[in-house]
Amino acid sequence: QSEHRQQTAPAVFAASRLLSKQRFLFKLLTCEKIWEKGNEITLENNPLDLEGRRPQKVCLCPFLPVHPLKVSTCLYIVQHPAEESRVLRTVPLLAACLPPDKCKILVGRRFNEDRYPELATVCRNPNTLILYPGAEATNLEEIAVVSSSPSVMIIIDGTWSQAKDIFYKNSLFRLPKQVQLKPSISSQYVIRTQPTNTCLSTLECAAVALSIMEKNKSIQETILHPLQALCSFQLQHGAQIHHSKEHLLKNGLYDKPMPKNKRKLRRMELLVNNIKI
Repeated sequence: QSEHRQQTAPAVFAASRLLSKQRFLFKLLTCEKIWEKGNEITLENNPLDLEGRRPQKVCLCPFLPVHPLKVSTCLYIVQHPAEESRVLRTVPLLAACLPPDKCKILVGRRFNEDRYPELATVCRNPNTLILYPGAEATNLEEIAVVSSSPSVMIIIDGTWSQAKDIFYKNSLFRLPKQVQLKPSISSQYVIRTQPTNTCLSTLECAAVALSIMEKNKSIQETILHPLQALCSFQLQHGAQIHHSKEHLLKNGLYDKPMPKNKRKLRRMELLVNNIKI
C-alpha cells in the first residue's frame, strides 16, 4: 500500500500542477493586455492583469489610463498582509494607474530599519509625508501650498484597526510629517462598508492626495475611473450598496449584534453622536 502511495503521489502532484497551470492560463486569457512572445505568454507591465484576472466582459483595462500618469510624488503603500487575500482591493487599481517607480508596495505588520533600510531612509527624508488622520496631523492642502519640491507620501492600506496598529507600533512612521485630508467627499467604494461617511479607500485617498500635491484635479478623476467601473460591474452582478457603519447606526439599520467589548461599544456611540473618533 505504501509503495502504491509512493508511485501515485508524483502523478497526482503532476496532474495538480497541470490543472493549476491550466486554471492560471485560463484566468490570464480572460484579460485583454496579453500577447505571445516566443513560446512564453507575456503580460504587459500592468498589476491588474496579474491581480484582477477578470472575465473579458467585466475587464477593467479599458478604464485605466492609456499611459501611466506622470507625477513627481512617489507613493509608498504599506499594506497589511490581510489585504492581499481580499478580492476587491483597490491597491492593484492604483498601481495600474502609476509608473512602477512612483507606487511602491510593502507588505507587512512590522517595519524596522534593519529589514527595510530603503523605507528607513525615506522616513527620514524631510520631504516625506505620512497620510494618517489625527490631532497632530496637518491638512495636506496647507502643506501643498508652501511645498514645491517632489514629495514622498506613505499611505497605510488596511482596515482602520489594522492601520492604527501599523502606525503606532512602528517607530519609523512617527518620523515623517503627519498629514490628513479634509473630509470633503464621500467614498465611491460602495461595495465595501466604511466606518463613517467620510472614510475613503486607499485608492481614493491616494487619488485626492496626488491631485493636491500635483496641483492637478484631473489626476483624481483618472484614478477614480477604474474604481467606479469596478463598483458598477459588481452592482450589476448582484452586489449590494454598502452604507457606512455610521449611516446604519444613525438610521437604525445596523443588524449585527452589538459588541460586548466596552471600547468598541464606545466607538459606536461616538459614531452615532457625530463625535470625531
